[in-house]
Amino acid sequence: MLRRLVPVVLATVLAVSVLAVPTAAHATGARAAECALPGRTGWTDEGHDTDHRQFHVATGRIRAVMLFVDFPDAVAEDDTAQYADHFAPARQWLAAASYGRARLSITPVHKWFRMPQDNTAYGFDRGISYEQHRLYVRQAVSAADAEVDFSAYDIVYIVPSRNAAAVTFSPTYLWDPAQSGVVADGAEVKWGVTFGQDMWRWGYKVLAHETGHIFGLPDLYSFTGPDYHRFVGGWDVMGLISGPSPRPFAWHAWKLGWISDGQVACVPTSGGTYRLTPVELPGGRKLVVIKVSETSAYAIEARKGSACSGGVVIYKVDSAVATGEGPIRMMDAKPDAVAPAGCHPLDDGAYGPGEIFTDRSAGVRVEVSGDVVRIERRLGHA
Repeated sequence: MLRRLVPVVLATVLAVSVLAVPTAAHATGARAAECALPGRTGWTDEGHDTDHRQFHVATGRIRAVMLFVDFPDAVAEDDTAQYADHFAPARQWLAAASYGRARLSITPVHKWFRMPQDNTAYGFDRGISYEQHRLYVRQAVSAADAEVDFSAYDIVYIVPSRNAAAVTFSPTYLWDPAQSGVVADGAEVKWGVTFGQDMWRWGYKVLAHETGHIFGLPDLYSFTGPDYHRFVGGWDVMGLISGPSPRPFAWHAWKLGWISDGQVACVPTSGGTYRLTPVELPGGRKLVVIKVSETSAYAIEARKGSACSGGVVIYKVDSAVATGEGPIRMMDAKPDAVAPAGCHPLDDGAYGPGEIFTDRSAGVRVEVSGDVVRIERRLGHA
């Protein structure tokens, strides 16, 4: 979860595509870059121009330290090892999701550090303000400073004792360059996650979700009900964390540098035919993009499938839409179908052979044949 914590603390002629594999010019990185969208929200969004003063780069070695904290009114009664083990699979998950381009190392400090205030004092039950969140991080860092060299780490993960019931959820901490932050060992503590008791509900992938915010990704679930997952269901870990197919969208993999421009096709006005390699497999073309405005595009990728659905996934991306307000929205191939048991209504929404997606207002038509998509565009729209 990363709601922005401010000082209070998302009649034209039809142009028919060629039925051949697109020319190199259609698929090269140079053309792909033309489909990248600029960020417009000033925060976490789907733009490619991520501000790496405020957000951590998502490639290479990423060093994290994990602190365990308890409270005067919630003294830990168990061992820290079980908490570290709970999160350990997140490292392998991130390595696989990034095709090996993100290497997260987590150093757990196996000791309970006592916070100076009761767990009820920080305001998690009220949503927690930026100031309260910064204070929580500062106090945890201060408690551990004698034993940890914070200048050696990029991210601080702070894990509360299981009996700290008032620490309910797991917000991400991002420093604000315009304000005084948290300094330890001569270094600014810029990035962190303060986990809450929802970590037991979401499992280790809550670490992947919150770290996604540190990389600049927005929330894909809705901040308002009744259906909080009406935008993307369980297709991305930034949506429903426990969903059946929570790999990152290929759009996110591109934004984060986990796939290259050469693995992305930017569809020209003449349309084209493209073969996709499922995102679960390394290599190959991962993403086809149809830019429809300065800040919006359709993105197309292939998924191997889950108990809910598999096939070609089509979604609309808008980099001017704020986090929690639907910056990515799935195009549901089966809106009238009843989803299998345990699946969100969007989880069965992938397109199969012979199915067609059309947006007449944008002049876009996508015909699916296995992992091959044929795209037609109306002149004058893109």
